[in-house]
Amino acid sequence: MKTQTQQQSQKEARQPTHDVKLRRPNGEKATYERIGAAWARDDGSLFVRLNGTQIVSEGFHLFAIEEDR
Repeated sequence: MKTQTQQQSQKEARQPTHDVKLRRPNGEKATYERIGAAWARDDGSLFVRLNGTQIVSEGFHLFAIEEDR
C-alpha cells in the first residue's frame, strides 16, 4: 500500500511541464489556444500529447509551466 507522500510524488511527476498552444488568428489581435500538454523527459526530449484530434499545419508553441501554478 502506498503512503500519501508516495502518491503525491507520483502525481507531481505526472504533471505536464509545458503547455502546447496554437496562435489564432495571426496579426495584432492574435490569441493562443491551448491544444495539449508536454512533459520534459530525463533524456532532454519532450513528450507531447495533443487534446482530441488536431490538424496542425503551421506548427505549435511550447510554453514552460510556472512552478507556482
